[in-house]
Amino acid sequence: MSVEHTLAAFDQIVAGSRTMLEAVPGEHLGWRPHDRSWTLGELATHLANLPNWTAPTLSAPEFDIDPADGGPPPLQPLGSAAELVAALDQSAAAARGAIESCSEDDLAAPWTMLVAGEPRFTLPKGVVLRTFIMDHMIHHRAQLGVYLRLLDAPVPQQFGPTADFPDM
Repeated sequence: MSVEHTLAAFDQIVAGSRTMLEAVPGEHLGWRPHDRSWTLGELATHLANLPNWTAPTLSAPEFDIDPADGGPPPLQPLGSAAELVAALDQSAAAARGAIESCSEDDLAAPWTMLVAGEPRFTLPKGVVLRTFIMDHMIHHRAQLGVYLRLLDAPVPQQFGPTADFPDM
């Protein structure tokens, strides 16, 4: 996928993610559908921050998801829909800038995911950007839609009308 097409897809995915984050009911941020699930706030915070993976992905040849030093601490859940949207806007702007500044050769360069120093796979950076960042965002915004439904909160439109917004 070209840089231009990558940006178009990224913008569409961010717009849909923004709509989902705007719908997060602040009074339910601590709710979780199952004991092993993230809370609504944790899931929404993760979604809002996923674009932050873009610049490191495009600038480095590899990433270890379980480094020897333990890596950074988990993100603290944000406290409101407004904070979630602001975090997404900030992370998406930085990610968009990183994508805009890369070339077709950058997108074709190999990137390796490591787990505790051991290579698990190598893919072109453009594929990693599409799958590990953009598709990952789509995955978690769909999860967020299920959380909203279970909370009886309106589920925003993504690709067409929903039961809550049939005329959109």
